[in-house]
Amino acid sequence: MRESADPAPSPASPPAAGLGPGAPLRLLLADDQALVRGALAALLDTEPDLTVVAQAASGDEVADAVETHDVDVALLDIEMPGVDGLEALRRIRDRGLDCAVLMVTTFGRPGYLERALAAGARGFVVKDTPAEQLADAVRAVARGERVVDPSLAVDTLAAGPSPLTPREVDVLREALTGASVRAIAGRLHLSAGTVRNHLSAAIGKTATSTRGEAATVARDRGWL
Repeated sequence: MRESADPAPSPASPPAAGLGPGAPLRLLLADDQALVRGALAALLDTEPDLTVVAQAASGDEVADAVETHDVDVALLDIEMPGVDGLEALRRIRDRGLDCAVLMVTTFGRPGYLERALAAGARGFVVKDTPAEQLADAVRAVARGERVVDPSLAVDTLAAGPSPLTPREVDVLREALTGASVRAIAGRLHLSAGTVRNHLSAAIGKTATSTRGEAATVARDRGWL
């Protein structure tokens, strides 16, 4: 009697993207400008080991998207409406998500670099970084390495840490809107006298003459 042949083995299912060895790194892009997101996505998708699986137009969307799409590396702009990139980074860390973060921003301000690294970013580059270097930066942060724009690193060391207290930062952020002392006091639940004291201290620390100048200098240095 002829023995029946063994059944042919079923073909192995391919590993999910980002989960198996050699699978592409899964990326999220967060930027409030659709053209910038599209350009970055087109650039990075040309790399065989990188794939853009999610995009976000504001920081509010980032943590949920990272979790939903099992993102390996999130590329975050800093200045976005609503929740900015730095707060989005903190939310990723607060949830304990295993996702490397690379800040990619137009605003290469020294204070931003310091705050981003303190919040847990692995890298910080500017948007005009050449395509090949940007792709290499993504791979590096995915490996757990630190990547920082060299010129920005030098500027940050030269500028030193922010001298502002957290409350002075709050007051200056309100001052940037052109709000009066009384309005700032109401928004922050402080007395007008306390607001004036914080503004006076910030003006001294920024070597300026008015609260508007102090707020502008602090913003341009990335302290706000």
